[in-house]
Amino acid sequence: MTNKDVSMPPPWRGAGLREVRAAMARPAAPLSALRACRATACAMALWAVLSFAAPARAADCAAPTRALADPAQCQSRLLAGAPSADRRVGVEALFELAKSRADAGGFDQAERALDCADALAQRAADPALRYEAVRRRGILEFRRERIAQALDRFECAVALAQRAGDRAGTARDLSNVGAAQRRLGDFRGALRSLTASLAIQRERGDVSGAVLNNLADVYRELSDETQAMRFYREALALYRKRGEAVETAHVLETMAEVALDQGDARQASAWLQEALAEYRRAGNRVYELRAHDGLTRAALASGDVAQAQRWSAAALALADAWKLPLPAALQLQLARTARLSGHPAQAATRLREALAEAADTDPMRVALLEELAAAQESGGDAVAANATLRDAHAKALALARAQHDRQLDWLRARFDAAEQQRTIAALETENDLQRARFQQRTLLLWLLAALAAAVGLGVWLALKQRRHRERLREQAQRVRHEQELERYRREADALAEDRSLLQALLDSREEPLCLLDADGQVLAVNRAGRLWLDPADGAVSAGQPIAAALDEAGWATLSSALEHMEDSAGHSLRIASQRGASLPARLTPWAGGNGLVLLAPRDDSNEGDSEPRTDAALPAALAVAAPAVPAADAEAPVREGFRRALVELMLGAIEAWERGTGTSRLELAEKSRIWRVNIDDGRLRARALERYLAVSRLPRNPRWRDVLRSAYFVLGKCDGLSADARAELQARIDTVLAYTRRDALV
Repeated sequence: MTNKDVSMPPPWRGAGLREVRAAMARPAAPLSALRACRATACAMALWAVLSFAAPARAADCAAPTRALADPAQCQSRLLAGAPSADRRVGVEALFELAKSRADAGGFDQAERALDCADALAQRAADPALRYEAVRRRGILEFRRERIAQALDRFECAVALAQRAGDRAGTARDLSNVGAAQRRLGDFRGALRSLTASLAIQRERGDVSGAVLNNLADVYRELSDETQAMRFYREALALYRKRGEAVETAHVLETMAEVALDQGDARQASAWLQEALAEYRRAGNRVYELRAHDGLTRAALASGDVAQAQRWSAAALALADAWKLPLPAALQLQLARTARLSGHPAQAATRLREALAEAADTDPMRVALLEELAAAQESGGDAVAANATLRDAHAKALALARAQHDRQLDWLRARFDAAEQQRTIAALETENDLQRARFQQRTLLLWLLAALAAAVGLGVWLALKQRRHRERLREQAQRVRHEQELERYRREADALAEDRSLLQALLDSREEPLCLLDADGQVLAVNRAGRLWLDPADGAVSAGQPIAAALDEAGWATLSSALEHMEDSAGHSLRIASQRGASLPARLTPWAGGNGLVLLAPRDDSNEGDSEPRTDAALPAALAVAAPAVPAADAEAPVREGFRRALVELMLGAIEAWERGTGTSRLELAEKSRIWRVNIDDGRLRARALERYLAVSRLPRNPRWRDVLRSAYFVLGKCDGLSADARAELQARIDTVLAYTRRDALV
């Protein structure tokens, strides 16, 4: 990265370039077809259109195209020693860091440093820093061979410099634009940009050698070597005057390449030796290698193979002393020297090594392949030489096509951008016309608007009153709904068991007692019952499943018995605790109904009795907590009416649920967690709930509290029920509650 214009030639720009161009020009028929569009008037017109109608830089061209880094992290990670208060100092330090990393070849690290500089510049809101960030990012893209992206950055920098009135920056950025256009093949556009830059610099009295060098490169591309040498000499004189030794050597190298193209090897050798002396004084070993490459080529061009051998040996010694890699261009000259010295096998070996290290897209592969073919031919292997030569020509054709495609892609992108700008301009013009028409129509519509406003005001007042009435009605309905919900909650709380009282009564009894629901959940258990189930620590308590105190076989036996308790007066069974003890037990329906079951020890003296105990044998504590049900014979009509009311309530609750939610009874059982859902023959069923849908299937000891809870759950969850449906379901609830109160079932 450099603060100067983009002018420094890439490494080994001169060495081997003539060979690459010659090789790419040999398959004349295919390449001429690829480049024919440049020779036509249509193509010339396209170049002119794209150059003059390049998309103007928008006001936000300097806006970041991706998320920027955190300025605080950048400050702590990359600028540990810089003060965080002075952001300008931090940004400039990041610019220098990016430059040093790019000079060392770390382009990714340089890009991260520029990202941090961009973030700090954004926060500082300094246009000068934003401009410098854009310009330096363009230079980095240029050095990474992303020429199209670099051109966009340079054009944006030109727009920013012009907006800020910076003539020096404008001239410098125009020079960079010209360098990028030259690399993209837009030589006429490059000439326009570079000439404009030179004019500004001459007007200011501060001409840059980079502009002169870039202009010379463009004229050289256009095969106007006279003009090229004129600008090269002018740039050389300027660099020497300013004491810029490295830039002076670069210009000498380029002039030597032009001299070699013209066949003046002697002059080329003189300029290259002068450049070599400058590089040695500067201590730049990499550029010294490049000068040795050019000197070897010049010696071969003049037919002095011995001198070429001396320069080759000096280059190898220099690379070995400083552990420098041998670039492909230097390998080409070393191989050519070896072949002309009568060592074609050595030349072929070196060329194969260079080809193995070169990238597939490296243009030097063409020259390396051609030299390998020459070495194979010198070694007597004509077949291999022909094959290598065909490979070289194929590679040259592929490179030419790739270059042509890149240029066409760039042209297409620029043309599309220009068309978009024209479209935007046309839309803006049309928008202005539409705005004028709209203003004219607005004057005519004001009267209608005033009349419409009066009408609208009346309508608005009417609607406002209507909405107010609707809000009052909705509020009253909401209050009624909340009152209903509160009533449902009170009714649900009324159905809850007074477990504290029941627990106190059970604890006053000495015999073990445990009250279970239909799923085996412990609702109440006294101390004797806990010790009976778990003598070690009596950890069984209310709210836990009874399965925690039993082993797997004991729970299976008890679960099977619980499933049949709704239609049974009692069960005698033997269950096994977790500690392996066999417990004789008896299950008896609770006197309070609702499907609850009393678990108590069974007296082994009564094990042979076939008749189960009745509710009359229950402890007095349970009789207090749940009054006994009247005798079946005396209250048979009442019980039958209660059973019908219970089934009607369950059917009404399911119907209201399906109408209010659009789901089935299985979802009601699952979401309410009142009824168990089983898998029967591969499909889900709520068998316990389904028994409450018909009087004939209703259990003998129905869980009427679960039916009421289900009805309250439906009323609480189905907000979409109509008032009539709610009233009907509430009437059925009241009917069941009337039966339970009448017969002392609660």
